[in-house]
Amino acid sequence: MRCVIARFPFDLIKSEVEQAMAGIKPEPVTGDFVIIGRHHYPVKQVGAVITRQDRRDFTADEVTRALTRLGFTCRSVPVSVADAAHTPLEAASALLGSPERA
Repeated sequence: MRCVIARFPFDLIKSEVEQAMAGIKPEPVTGDFVIIGRHHYPVKQVGAVITRQDRRDFTADEVTRALTRLGFTCRSVPVSVADAAHTPLEAASALLGSPERA
């Protein structure tokens, strides 16, 4: 399948992407990820391997779009409601705890 990533055309085949990622250890997932085999890889890691470009040269959306068209499952790590509900001040106060009463 022909796709454009970082303004460069690539001819990608699902089996070639699987082979390219076969010996690579997945990095910790913090955002968008793709499931290849039994592993969850960050989309940017897969993009860097298959394009041989620096991760700053392309967006996660470009790679996600291409991998989805190839038939891979792409997802995003959900933001937890507890983290989103607290302001930085509230989070710091929760970490420090409340003062003890005499």
